[in-house]
Amino acid sequence: MSNILIIKHGSLGDIAQISGVLRDIRESHNNKKIFILTTSPYIELLSKCPYLDGVLLDKRLPRWNILYLIKLKKLLKKFNFTHVYDLQNSSRTSFYRKFLLKASNWSSTEIILKKGEKKKDFDNESVLKRFEIQLNKSNVKTNYTLNPDFKWACINVDNIINKYFGGKFILLFPFCSPKHSHKKWPYYNDLIKIIKFKYPNFDIVIAPASSEVEEAKKIETLMITNNNQSLNIMELAGLIRKASYVIANDTGPAHMSAHLGKKGVVLFGSHTTAKKVSIETDNFKAITVDDLNLLSAEKVYLNIKDKLELINQF
Repeated sequence: MSNILIIKHGSLGDIAQISGVLRDIRESHNNKKIFILTTSPYIELLSKCPYLDGVLLDKRLPRWNILYLIKLKKLLKKFNFTHVYDLQNSSRTSFYRKFLLKASNWSSTEIILKKGEKKKDFDNESVLKRFEIQLNKSNVKTNYTLNPDFKWACINVDNIINKYFGGKFILLFPFCSPKHSHKKWPYYNDLIKIIKFKYPNFDIVIAPASSEVEEAKKIETLMITNNNQSLNIMELAGLIRKASYVIANDTGPAHMSAHLGKKGVVLFGSHTTAKKVSIETDNFKAITVDDLNLLSAEKVYLNIKDKLELINQF
C-alpha cells in the first residue's frame, strides 16, 4: 500500500500554523496512511494529531554524515511514499528530494513555481497563503489551510491551574529566543503594574520554557509549572485555551494563541509584519511599531483597554 509523507521540521509556531494544511491533506487522501517527518521537540505533540497516522523522527544531522543519511533513506523507503508534501521548503528538504526519496508526486515551493515565476516574489505572500497556493497547485482542496485550528493539541490542565488560582487570568509570553532578541518588548513589568491596579481580580501569569525560567524570575507575576517542571507543548496549549486574554511577543506561543482562537495581542517591531507571518485573526491582533523599545506600557494598555473591560464584565 502506498503512503503519504509530510515534512515539517519546526518551529513551534510553524507546527501550530499547519493544522489546517494537515486537515486538508487528510481529507484529500482519506484512504491513505499519512506520516510526518519532524524533529524531536514535536514527536509527542504530532503523535496526538488526528490527521496523521504516524510520526517519523529526523535528527537533522549534518549532510556530511553519510551513515545517518543512508539510515534515513532506508527508513523512508520502507513506507513506499508516493506523495510527499514538503512544508519545510528548505535547502535540506530539496536535498532529500534529490538524493533520499524518489516519490512520484512531490509538492514543494521549488516544484510548483511556473517558468518565469521567482521564489522571492512567491515568498512575499503570507505564510498561509503560500501553503494554500502550494496545495492548490498539488490538487489538494484548501478548506482549512487559511484558518488553522490548533485545538487538537490541548490537554486538560485544570489540575495545574487549580493549584495556583481559580478565576480569570491574563497569560503573558514575554520571552523570545536569544537569537531573536529584537522581538522582545521590554516593559512587561510596567504593564503588569497597570493591569493589576485597574483589574485587581485578574491573575496575571507566565509559563516559561525550561530555558526561560531564570529570566522569568525577573517578571513580577505568577509562574506556572507542573511539579516544578516547565509545561510541555500540550499542557501549554491547554493553558492558553483557558486564558481570558494573551499578551505576547512574536514567538511560537503567540502563534499557538492565534490558532487556538484566543483573544489577545502580539507586539511587533520592524522585523516583519503580522500579515507576512499570518498571525492575526478575528480575536488575536497585532500592535506594530518601528521600535519596540519606544512602545510604552501605557500605549499597550490603551490599545487593549476595551478588551480587558469586556472580559472584566463577564
